[in-house]
Amino acid sequence: MAKEKGTDLELFFSALADKTRLRLLNLLRDGEVCVCFFAGTLGTNNPKISRHLAYLKRASLVTARRDGKWMHYTLQTPTDPKAREVFDATMKMLEDDPEMKRDRARLVDFCCSPSAPVMIKGRATASK
Repeated sequence: MAKEKGTDLELFFSALADKTRLRLLNLLRDGEVCVCFFAGTLGTNNPKISRHLAYLKRASLVTARRDGKWMHYTLQTPTDPKAREVFDATMKMLEDDPEMKRDRARLVDFCCSPSAPVMIKGRATASK
């Protein structure tokens, strides 16, 4: 995982070494998620979520796009083959963790929309 390929080892492993960031990555595994869903799902505040998402973005593990006043986040898997192998193994471990499963089940219950709940892109279980 050479730095010239874009992987900063310390940043990469630090990004994976925090429980909140792992929970965020887990919630992004099925597709794009609006930032408004994270705080309610994880039972924390928006500033904390924003700090962790910014860290994941600096580590090139997520990308963001703006839609009006909301930011939507998507996983960005590492381009370095060795970093990708570590990332894939980490995501596989999260898949079987009971807390991570509960987070994913709660994700569709939270929405910031002032009208009806919105569909999370790529998620068939969310109501429209």
